[in-house]
Order: sequence, then structure tokens, then C-alpha cells
Amino acid sequence: MNPDTKLRNMTAIYISWGSEMLMLYRIGSRVVEPSWCGIGGHFEQTELNDPKACVLRELFEEINLGENDLENLQLRYVTLRLKKGEIRQNYYYFATLREDVELTMESEEGRVCWIPFDELLEKEMPLTAKQMLRHYMSVGRFNDKLYSGSTQENDMVFAELREF
Repeated sequence: MNPDTKLRNMTAIYISWGSEMLMLYRIGSRVVEPSWCGIGGHFEQTELNDPKACVLRELFEEINLGENDLENLQLRYVTLRLKKGEIRQNYYYFATLREDVELTMESEEGRVCWIPFDELLEKEMPLTAKQMLRHYMSVGRFNDKLYSGSTQENDMVFAELREF
């Protein structure tokens, strides 16, 4: 490995409502091309050991939601990818929007939309996010396990992350 390899820590949250998922068509990102993704972003210095703090800050900054607006907030995936000389580590959270919450569908980061589950994987999105969502839709949403994923050229290898 190159001694100059940098680390990039990011987090995202995917919020469900019935059979739809909240997605952001992100434009103007420093890291990804315009594409669909969850709500999230880069860690601040004070958040390096606290991905939940990062995802909640990003959620509030991007769509003005807080932890009390959600149910069943859980870290479900931690993924790795080597890209452009960076080791990119992503922390993916999932939650359900509370019934009594009104969501503002506006964001300075891009277009916010509810996407039906059966259309999610048709959307253009970063490789790591798409592979993670593919696993989530077929396996992860039916349990409460935490998974790690290592991104390969056209795939991702998953393993349950267990404490022992």
C-alpha cells in the first residue's frame, strides 16, 4: 500500500416509509458524480469515533430531521473500498420515519424523493451503495444483523460482523 494512502470516512442513512425509501439525488459532491444515495456525508474531526453523531448531523443539515423523527435507527453495514488512492469506509444506517413526522422534500444537496423498493436498484448510484442496497433488499431488511462489506470491481463480499 502506498504510504500516502488517505482514509475517507463517510456515513449515510436510508429511511423507509411503507414500501418506499427516501433517497437523495446528490449534485455537487466532492466525491461522487451526480447520483442517487442516502442522506449523509463526511465525518467531522470530532466525529471520527462516532458514526452515529455524523449521520445525525448530516440528516439534520441536509433534510432537517432529528433522531426523534425516526424509529428503529440502526447501524447495519460497514463497507470498505479502495478508490483514487483512498480507503473509503462507509457506515450505513437504516431507520423508519415516524408516522407523525412531516418531511421537507427540499435540500441544498440535491433532490429528495421517495423511491419504491422495487425501483431502488434501477437508480444510478455509487457502486458501494448499490451493492450494499442490493444485499439489504434481499437479505438485510429481513433481520437486524450488522454486516461488513468489501467492495470488489463489480461486486461486494459480505460477512456478518459479530462480537466474539
